[in-house]
Amino acid sequence: MAELPMGKGVSAGKIASNVQKKITRAQEKVLQKLGKADETKDVAFEEGVINFNKQLVEGTKLQKDLRAYLAAVKAMHESSKHLYECLDEMYEADWYGKKDVDSLLEDSDILWTDFHQKLVDHALISMDTYLGQFPDIKARIAKRDRKLVDYDSARHNYAAVNKGKKKEGIKITKPVSLLERAAPGWAQGILSAHNVAQTNLTRSQAEEELERAQKVFEEINIDLQEELPSLWNSRVGFYVNTFQSMAGLEEKFHREMGKINQNLNDTLEKLENQDMSSDRTQVANHTLSPGGPPAIPKSPSKLKPLVPPPPKVTPSKDMKQENIINLFGEAATPNISVTSPSQYDAPATANLLDIDLDSLQAATTPAAQTWDSWEATEKAAVTEEVVAENETAQATTESVEMPESFLFKVKTMHDYNATDSDELELKAGDVVLVMSYENPEEQDEGWLMGVRESDWVQNKDLGKKGVFPENFTQRM
Repeated sequence: MAELPMGKGVSAGKIASNVQKKITRAQEKVLQKLGKADETKDVAFEEGVINFNKQLVEGTKLQKDLRAYLAAVKAMHESSKHLYECLDEMYEADWYGKKDVDSLLEDSDILWTDFHQKLVDHALISMDTYLGQFPDIKARIAKRDRKLVDYDSARHNYAAVNKGKKKEGIKITKPVSLLERAAPGWAQGILSAHNVAQTNLTRSQAEEELERAQKVFEEINIDLQEELPSLWNSRVGFYVNTFQSMAGLEEKFHREMGKINQNLNDTLEKLENQDMSSDRTQVANHTLSPGGPPAIPKSPSKLKPLVPPPPKVTPSKDMKQENIINLFGEAATPNISVTSPSQYDAPATANLLDIDLDSLQAATTPAAQTWDSWEATEKAAVTEEVVAENETAQATTESVEMPESFLFKVKTMHDYNATDSDELELKAGDVVLVMSYENPEEQDEGWLMGVRESDWVQNKDLGKKGVFPENFTQRM
């Protein structure tokens, strides 16, 4: 019968043969499960298959997690890039280190890109190559299982033919078929010979089928017996190489990124220091109207009132004698006789230059003492005022329990808008309890540490304490 073409490389006969093989294998598996046919077992090979399946599951999971890790690295790269682009946009052109910041951001982007690409080259591609051998071996294991069933089926068929031959031999010696009985004597021998030939042909086919099935099975089986243990042992070296590569790449990446971040941090610190220095010397962060609060001082000592200098007492050559006497006051008159030119005993040609300088110096001494007395009187008045204010403040202080580090009180003369988290927000008229610094080295010139009296009286809490410029306040 001619075979019908079913497509390229496929024919009706081939399809029928494959269907017959599937039916034969199914029958053989049923007989084996029912215990009516024995099954060839290979314990060592079965253990190799178990290890193979375990290795495949582990490798597949590792590949999945590695791809997720690479996706996270890429996402982190994009997030870092956007973050630094935001910094670059906000970083003004006249700020310190603008070019350095631009260069550092570019280096960061290049480093992220290089890190991701090397992970792909040294980890992901290696992982894909490693797992690429599993599908072929898995297909060959499945083929071995099918050929083993064919081998067992051929073996059972051959055994059944041999068993039937023995029974057939008995029938030949004692023919009982109707055909042989009805045939004449000379024909009975021909029929017997035909039956023997048919039996020999079936036995020969069964033997050939057995040999062919055994050969195909053993070829596949021998190759897998060598490959499965080798594949199982290769997992150690592969895992070591993969994670060593990743660890090395990460170590290098973070080391280089650490340098970039350190340089960026140094640049930002210098920018901050310049900005803070500018804030201490200029009123850049405060809105001051004409006649408003003073600038933040560098040193409180520069704000103390100046003492007026004493008047110049050196006499002028053109001054009259009477004016000189009036200049020094009554304290100078005992040593100088005030008379008219006619009553004066000196020659008429005498003038101011002929006056005894020693007497003049003696006359000026009381005047100097008078100036010192004036200055002392002024200081005494200020001291009395301060003492009075301190007594009033002390009386108020005694009625309220003050913080342990309390020094004195000040009153705010101008509003002060805090520009940092450690500064105190003040309104004109606020009373502030000034306290000592925990670390005196942290105190800047012209700045005090304190807490508003109202906050302390209400909450007894120093959590709201902060620093403020001294020249915005007046000591009470």
